[in-house]
Amino acid sequence: MRKVLHFSSPHELYICDAVVIWCFDARFEPGFRKLLKRIGVMQADSIRIAGGAKSLVSPNYESNRLFLVDQLRIAMRLHGAKRVVLMVHSDCGAYGGLTAFDNDPKKEAEHHSADLQKAAAYIKSVIPELSLEAYFIDFEGVWQIELAGEQLSPDVAVMPTRVKMA
Repeated sequence: MRKVLHFSSPHELYICDAVVIWCFDARFEPGFRKLLKRIGVMQADSIRIAGGAKSLVSPNYESNRLFLVDQLRIAMRLHGAKRVVLMVHSDCGAYGGLTAFDNDPKKEAEHHSADLQKAAAYIKSVIPELSLEAYFIDFEGVWQIELAGEQLSPDVAVMPTRVKMA
């Protein structure tokens, strides 16, 4: 083994601001990063899986849903996680892309909003002590989804108003 890069990293354990369940599609990375900063998530435990929160609602395999729940419990135990940010994005391949919604962005956004609400309800049913937020990212901005029993993040608008990313 040979060292290829030198850096310094803190040895201390950290408390995460939120666990973020997000797709690994990199097209939305700039908006994703800006959103996390805007909502006060500086230290995230990030779980990236094809389709993001889709795996909690309509996973290709039940093991995907179980994996996510297990990761949430581990983040709670190791990093004091109390908050979960669920995210999905437009034109996601795991959903079949925008074409799966007849190339209708409104139809797609409504479907993703419903899925995010179902994903949040599922998490609450298995780990009720977590607080949840949900967001849909498209090619023009970020939309917060209103979830039953959860307060909206300050400075973040509810769908259909976009989050301003100045």
